[in-house]
Amino acid sequence: MSGSGLFVSPTRQADGEDGPPTPRGLSGDPPPESLAAVGWAAREALLRSLPLRLVHVTKGSLDGMTADEVRLSRSRRALDGAEAAARTVAPVVGRSKHLLEGPGCHTLLRAAEEAELLVLGSRGLGAVTGAMVGSVARRVTAVAPTPTALVRDEPRRGDGADIVLDLELGGPWDDVIEFSYATAASHGARLRVVSAVRSPGPYSIGPGEVATARQPQRIAEWHGLQDAVLMPWQTRYASVPTLTALVEGRAVPLLLEASERAALLVVGRRTERHGRPVHGNGPVTHAVLHHARCPVVIVPQA
Repeated sequence: MSGSGLFVSPTRQADGEDGPPTPRGLSGDPPPESLAAVGWAAREALLRSLPLRLVHVTKGSLDGMTADEVRLSRSRRALDGAEAAARTVAPVVGRSKHLLEGPGCHTLLRAAEEAELLVLGSRGLGAVTGAMVGSVARRVTAVAPTPTALVRDEPRRGDGADIVLDLELGGPWDDVIEFSYATAASHGARLRVVSAVRSPGPYSIGPGEVATARQPQRIAEWHGLQDAVLMPWQTRYASVPTLTALVEGRAVPLLLEASERAALLVVGRRTERHGRPVHGNGPVTHAVLHHARCPVVIVPQA
């Protein structure tokens, strides 16, 4: 993988806002989800031998003494607090901090254009209601040209925990698979690959096929396709143990169950379909962003 480093935005984004709000509390201390994202990004930067860039976006003017001086002071203190947290987690990782002005989504996207990974915090609301994903985070994950991680305020991490990959077998996902294997290799973890397949219906059965009579053969063919898709990567990353699973119907329940014990869940996002650009996250990505119990990375794939 290539890239200049990892960007993390140490702010909380509330729904309906166009830019990150002032950090919680009068002191300007970063909220828990921001500190979780900073800590997670610092560990990833250490594992990937990359610098860490801390970014805070503000709508206010950064010139001189203005009526927004107090808010800007809080923003600067939030950056200082994020840097201190990163230094505690990974003291040897190179760090820089940047206070930027502009709309949250566009400013973050511009800042992260050359980054290997963009990391955002997400406020967790529990296993039942899932995570609250702010408007900026939703828009960034839907259009970012670089892999984007969303980290809960209490991410579940563990040494040796699996990296889980949601792999759609109906299209090319080289970038998604590459990211997943490289991450598993850097973590010294297993890669657990989950693929959802559909049982054929009356409009999807090919000529001469009988849906009920050939179900075992059809499942075997899906397993064969999954193995063929993964084979080049298993050869390249021979040190990464790979576990595979097929689920008929929707993959979301199995992915959410796996996220309870996973270090990371990786999903892909198509950037184009039939030669036309695609914007937005699909239903699987939407579900895991709101309900996964571990950090989630969305990887764009043409």
